[in-house]
Parts: sequence; C-alpha cells; structure tokens
Amino acid sequence: MTDTLTKLAYQTFQQGKSYFGVAHKTLSTQLGQLAVGKRDNETFPVSPELVDRIYTSLNQVIETDWNDAEKGIYPVETLFDNPWAEFFQYYPLVWLDLPKIWDRVRNKQYQSFDAQIDLNDYPKYYRQNFHHQTDGYLSDLSANLYDVQVDILFNGAADAMRRRILAPLKQGLSHFAEVPPSQIRVLDVATGTGRTLRFLRSLLPKAALFGTDLSPAYLRKANQLLSELPGELPQLCQANAEDLPYRDNQFHGVSCVFTFHELPGSARQNVIDQCFRVLKPGGTFVICDSIQTDDDPKLNPLLHNFQKTFHEPYHRSYSEDDMTARLQTAGFVEIATQMHFMSKYWVAHKPA
Repeated sequence: MTDTLTKLAYQTFQQGKSYFGVAHKTLSTQLGQLAVGKRDNETFPVSPELVDRIYTSLNQVIETDWNDAEKGIYPVETLFDNPWAEFFQYYPLVWLDLPKIWDRVRNKQYQSFDAQIDLNDYPKYYRQNFHHQTDGYLSDLSANLYDVQVDILFNGAADAMRRRILAPLKQGLSHFAEVPPSQIRVLDVATGTGRTLRFLRSLLPKAALFGTDLSPAYLRKANQLLSELPGELPQLCQANAEDLPYRDNQFHGVSCVFTFHELPGSARQNVIDQCFRVLKPGGTFVICDSIQTDDDPKLNPLLHNFQKTFHEPYHRSYSEDDMTARLQTAGFVEIATQMHFMSKYWVAHKPA
C-alpha cells in the first residue's frame, strides 16, 4: 500500500511538472511570436498523433524511473529530489530574461556576451549563446537559470532522463566487485550544475565522485548545490573535456550527459578518446544525449523544429553522427544503445 501511494505521489508530481512546462512554453511562445514574429514557415506542425506519441514516450520514461527506484537501483527519495527553493527563486528571472532572448533572436545575435566575460580561454565552438541563452554558459545568471529552463523544455522529465545512466553504470561497476565501495572512482564529464553528480551520489554513497566543466560559473553553481548533500563532496575541476587533467586508467566509471550535441564532430571524438584514456580497463562509459535522426521516425519533426527554434549550431551534425563508430574508434567494445523519451544512451566498455 505504501509503495502504491508513493508511486501515485511520484506520478502526480511528474504530471504537475509536465503540465507546468507545457503551459510555460505555450505562453512564452505566443509572447515570443509577438516580439519576434511568427516562424511557422521554418517548422513542421505538430499533429495530434505526434502529441500522443510524445506523451506516451514521456509516461514510459517516468514508469522506467519508478521501476528502477523500486528495484533498489537508487533510493525512492531520489525521485523527489527537486530544487524547489531554486525554482521559486529563479523562475521569475526566466521571464525577465526572455526579452533579451527575443532581442538576440530578432537580430540573429548568436555570440553575444557581457563585456566583462573574457572569452579568450574558451574554444570557438563554446563561445555560443546555446539555446539563445544569455551569456551562453559563462555567467552566474545562466547557471542559476539552467536547471529550471531545461526541466521546462523537457516537460519536467529532465531528471528522469539523467537518471537513465544510473542502472547501466551500476551494472558496469559490478566488474569491480572486489574493490571497496569507498575506493570506486567515477567521473562526470561536463557536469554543469552538478545534477548528474547528485544522482550519482544517491547511487554510490561511498564512492569518490569527480566532475569537470569548462564554465567556472557552472562549477560555482555545482559546488553550491552539491554542498547541500551529506557525506564527501565531489571533487570539481575546471577543464576542457578534450584534455582531461587526470592520469590514464584512473576511473572505474565515466558519464557524460547532454554534451555531445553541442560539440563539433572533431571535438566529439576528442572527448570520447579522453574518456577512454582515463577509464580503467573493464570500466564503463555512459553517454546521455538527444535522440538522433530516425531513432524514432515519428519524432523527426521535433528534431527539425528544435534545430530551427533554438540556437544549437552542432545539433544537426550530431543528429546524423555515428556515435557508435566514434566509440569503437576510441577502443570501446560491447557498445549498446537505449532510447528514453527524447534522449539516447550509449553504454560502452573499455576492454578488461
């Protein structure tokens, strides 16, 4: 009975987030069309059948999330790990930031940053207003708004999508069953605000966790949010994922979430090569990112609309990229893929 009530509470929680996300996007899109003008000629209409397909897929990822928690892969409490204080503090700023976004869209300004931000130390492909975001990934405002914005984009399912890396990673780490839990080391590449590291901590309460990101602002945010957790604080490091500052064969597991679609092809391969290098023989590498073209042909119109609506300069290249071939080029074996809602996953292993 308790499990039934808890599941009902989780489903209600997720349904509320979904309705809220849809309402926000509907209203903000209508206001954006008034400010920028309609762009219907650039996007495909979303049919009722496609809407049904989206909600079916959304419900499936929520059901999978619950099932993994019920099986004990991670605590049920993790399902309710929602930063409400952050939401209520920063959601009004999402609306206040929209006029800046509309202005950049109207003027096609895709590399616009505050004058105080020094861009010299960042690769050219990183100096972008990804999804038209103010200051890209290089300001505290951007870091404060990011989690709210992404959860709205995915109708409240962003965390459920992130958590799909946990089961395959836990299974992969069973290869090191003889290693004491406190000596297991896991790296989250391009960790952003640290949401994935929070879930990794719920999965691995005693492991040594590490996270890298290129943005100092996002690392500050990650440090703030991760400091709220009991136990050992994950070790954070500012670094370009194309040149990870770790020794060879250091980690038992490596994850990378929502990153590869924002990299050009050569950088994708470099990051994969680096993840292979720092992973121990027998270790597991798990990627979570956007679905790709024809993964679900019914969702292809959404990929097209996403690329037209948001500033994602490398998404089209990514959506047609053979990531499995890239993993094989780096040396990974036993590569498997999964799809959950709008996300795709690669689970790869370094030869033992």
